[in-house]
Amino acid sequence: MVIDSLEHDSTLSKYERRVVRQYVRWTRMIPSQSIIQNAGNMGALSLGIGWDYGKREQWETHLLIGYIPKHDTDKTRLTMTLKETYKPWELNVCKDLYANPLTCGIYLNTVFGSDFWGRQPSRYPKNYYNFLSTKVRINVFLGQQIAWNIPYTKRRTRRSVCLFYEVSTCDLYLRAFLMEKNVRLKNIVGLSLGAKMKFL
Repeated sequence: MVIDSLEHDSTLSKYERRVVRQYVRWTRMIPSQSIIQNAGNMGALSLGIGWDYGKREQWETHLLIGYIPKHDTDKTRLTMTLKETYKPWELNVCKDLYANPLTCGIYLNTVFGSDFWGRQPSRYPKNYYNFLSTKVRINVFLGQQIAWNIPYTKRRTRRSVCLFYEVSTCDLYLRAFLMEKNVRLKNIVGLSLGAKMKFL
């Protein structure tokens, strides 16, 4: 980027280079992508924004708001997810098509509502529940993705479009798998599909 090159421009004064550095730091806060995802213990449908960084843009951070429709409860619910993804390597399938044979990561998810708690309520006997919280779930996932880099001459509002899938589970499911003999691996993993659009 032009701004990054200004950071090392010897014609600028020390003060001007410092201003450029501060400006560059603040521009990194601007989201570089949008995301839509279904399932994955974060709601039937989740929408969010994201940032990518690293020398090869191999790291991604997403903040998503999800929607859980009425099912066994009397009202719909909203969720919030903070997700970190790592893409170890990338393969060039053809001219503008790239694949990540492996993606992996972790995310924290919470459901809004008074039915979920961060600390065991006093109405239960001490240590009645042997897990810390029903408010926050820790999830891990593995997946793959494929991305189309839009040719420079055809770019309008997007730089690339990516489709992905993930297989995930959460801390409570893993606990049940390890502690209960009748729980199988197929009972604790779920499939999630999604799309990402990079605009920066």
